[in-house]
Amino acid sequence: MSEDPSHRPWGYYEVLLDEASYKVKRIVVSPGKRLSLQRHRRRQEHWFFVAGQGVVTVDGQERPVGAAVAVDIPLGAAHRVANCGEHPLVFIEVQTGSYFGEDDIERFADDYGRV
Repeated sequence: MSEDPSHRPWGYYEVLLDEASYKVKRIVVSPGKRLSLQRHRRRQEHWFFVAGQGVVTVDGQERPVGAAVAVDIPLGAAHRVANCGEHPLVFIEVQTGSYFGEDDIERFADDYGRV
């Protein structure tokens, strides 16, 4: 069973599974919003998009995304996702690594003053 959604300025996420060796989230990005440009030192991520349209940036390379597209975020890669559509951008994030806390976020740029 998932936890209550955690709301952010860009949308929200729900933790679906939180295990010792992996964590799974459902992430919803509101139209016109984007996450901070960030990296993680203790986890890598796999994103599988299920709805909406957006653009993912990984180490400076942009890639359009939509339903049925998967993107891997390597450990230490600078990354972000932006919703460029008119509907919510929804994806499932699978984290693997040694630590999954929200304090493993190093932000480089942020639309909401959190750098």
